Amino acid sequence: MMAAITNLFRAVTYRGQEGQIAWMLHRIAGVGVFVFLAGHIFDIFLMAFGPDVFDALLFFYHQFFFKLLIIFGLYLGVLYHALNGIRIVIIDFWPGMAKYQARLWRIQLGIFVLAYIPSATIMLSRMFDGS
Repeated sequence: MMAAITNLFRAVTYRGQEGQIAWMLHRIAGVGVFVFLAGHIFDIFLMAFGPDVFDALLFFYHQFFFKLLIIFGLYLGVLYHALNGIRIVIIDFWPGMAKYQARLWRIQLGIFVLAYIPSATIMLSRMFDGS
């Protein structure tokens, strides 16, 4: 039993390289987006039981916490997952770029920050304005 726990710990432990961080964040973002999408599909499925059932759950989407979850969870996850996917495609199509994967990841993070901060700020300001 202890060996299994040790092996699991080794599998998920940070090893000090950007590749593992990028891999873990890519998986976390992908799972998060999948969970949100599954919930959204289930919500749309409820329309089959009539608009009253669907409307009864609309209060959930208007909650402050849910709006923050969209901005800081879904949007963050989709943007990171998409940019990291582009980085992976670049490495796949041009194998010589693999030796620059750490530099590409840093460039990707820079693009992520430059895209995320202004757009999240706009979304937050509209959320507090009531627009």
